[in-house]
Amino acid sequence: MEDEEVSYSSSVDLIERTLDGSQRRLISTDSLLPGLNDDAAMNCFAYVRRSDYASLSCVNSRFNKQIRSGALAELRKKIGIVEYWVYLVCDLKEWEAFDPDRNKWMALPKMPCDECFNHADKESLAVGSELLVFGREFYDFAIWKYAFFSHSWVKCRGMNQPRCLFGSGSLGSIAIVAGGSDKKGNVLKSAELYDSSKGRWETLPDMHIPRRSCSGFFMNEKFYVIGGMSSPTVSLTCGEEYNLKKRKWRKIEGMYPYVNQGAQAPPLVAVVENELYAVEHLTNMVMKYEKVGNTWNVLGRLPVRADSSNGWGLAFKACGKKLVVVGGQRGPEGESIVLSSWCPKSGVNNGILDWKIVGVKEHVGVFVYNCAVMGC
Repeated sequence: MEDEEVSYSSSVDLIERTLDGSQRRLISTDSLLPGLNDDAAMNCFAYVRRSDYASLSCVNSRFNKQIRSGALAELRKKIGIVEYWVYLVCDLKEWEAFDPDRNKWMALPKMPCDECFNHADKESLAVGSELLVFGREFYDFAIWKYAFFSHSWVKCRGMNQPRCLFGSGSLGSIAIVAGGSDKKGNVLKSAELYDSSKGRWETLPDMHIPRRSCSGFFMNEKFYVIGGMSSPTVSLTCGEEYNLKKRKWRKIEGMYPYVNQGAQAPPLVAVVENELYAVEHLTNMVMKYEKVGNTWNVLGRLPVRADSSNGWGLAFKACGKKLVVVGGQRGPEGESIVLSSWCPKSGVNNGILDWKIVGVKEHVGVFVYNCAVMGC
């Protein structure tokens, strides 16, 4: 039997060269996966963990193009494959992503914003496969957008009415922001919808009451705003519900009776499987909202303290079917950020929630400036 030597030619073909010098074309290395047609290969790649994309992009240029084009993202969405990553910043200049299933940290590219935006207060929101970061540049409000599949930051189109201190939430590829303050400090009752598939903002009907320093979320495919203040001295206990189909707001009296004060953080809220949870930061307790009675039930204690900083520097988020708390702690080896999760389906055992540590970031301080969870 003749010996054979396999080598790459200067083209994209894999060549078989025999001892007599003849050559025969075997396969094209330009395929996504040798031996499979592209449709089958894409179905295989759809199940690849997102944290492996960078490595695969280095060895397969066509795979890299499929990521950047969004084709792989659309296929994963169609199949129903979702991974939830936590995006956070504990240093004003550096965003990081954390994959809780693999306990893996990944640095994002540096945001090409000006120094004013870097050091100003910011708000963040994940919608679709994008991370929106809202802040203020030297002359005006600005929005920077990180797109996961292109792994890059770009300037996002601004809102029709720029604002800060608003409530926001996302559902699939859309997000809604409501209330807040304009650059003159006026409290707003306007709202806008962002469509990430089009990169556009649409003005929605006004809420009943202006409010800032509030929180927003989607539940049962409706958008809600709770908490906040209508003026420096008036705190709000009512909530508002926006019906996307009817394009109308409904006021809900007493939906969040835990009154905000000016120095307090906006309500720390999260929705898991259409159930609303919140943190009462003065007591460090987790509560669950009962829709039928418009009341709150205390479940158990947080794994970190929220009372020492009036709720600031702590993140309370939904991450798939789990609640995630991101907060700082000081220990013998210094300061660190700890991510803990609890699955509501596991229940409450004698007033104790079974929090599990899913990640630790050492030597980054104890304050979480911004945090968002992206599912794609």
